[in-house]
Amino acid sequence: MVGSRAYGLANPDSDTDRRGVYAAPAPMFWRLDKPPTHVDGPQPEQVSWELERCCVLALQGNPTVLEALWSPLVERTTEAGRELLALRPAFLSKRLVMTYGGYATDQMNRLARARRRTGEVRWKQAMHMLRLLIAGEHVLRTGEVLVDVAEHRDRLLAVRRGEVGFTEVLAWATHLEERLRAAGEVTALPDEPDRAAVDAFLVRTRRASLAGGDDR
Repeated sequence: MVGSRAYGLANPDSDTDRRGVYAAPAPMFWRLDKPPTHVDGPQPEQVSWELERCCVLALQGNPTVLEALWSPLVERTTEAGRELLALRPAFLSKRLVMTYGGYATDQMNRLARARRRTGEVRWKQAMHMLRLLIAGEHVLRTGEVLVDVAEHRDRLLAVRRGEVGFTEVLAWATHLEERLRAAGEVTALPDEPDRAAVDAFLVRTRRASLAGGDDR
């Protein structure tokens, strides 16, 4: 599970958001028509990535995929899933300064443009911008992706309800961005993710599929 339930920001009406990873059988890649890189469903608010797509996005430092891999709320896993979870440190690198910071900056710019155009603020978007900045600093300092932000629940939900002025939100975002950049300067994460380790895992999983290990 991801979303508000994993973030520690849920209320009684919150959706249940799910993200999954599936390994398409290796022979499907021999055809002209490749298997889908992601599928929706079968449950509402559920999206699953094909294993290779998941790995590519995680190597790029995509916060959405990394949050799914680090979610504390896991409903089902397999042998290959456990291998993937054990491999998580291989996806982390100093690139996260740009991905987490870049995502948050993009959200901030969108908020500002929408406010100038309509006079309204998308408070939920503002809350998630702040959450991303908090999570970005945390992973750079600890090497662990922060999903549950319940420690900041009251203040973040106040932003979502529109109880915090836009100027104050921007000031908080600026402060968090400075902390993220500072964490990037001292982080112990490597310059680049361990692409070789991820590639070896993907090859092992494809070979297991050929050998009949489809339950992986």
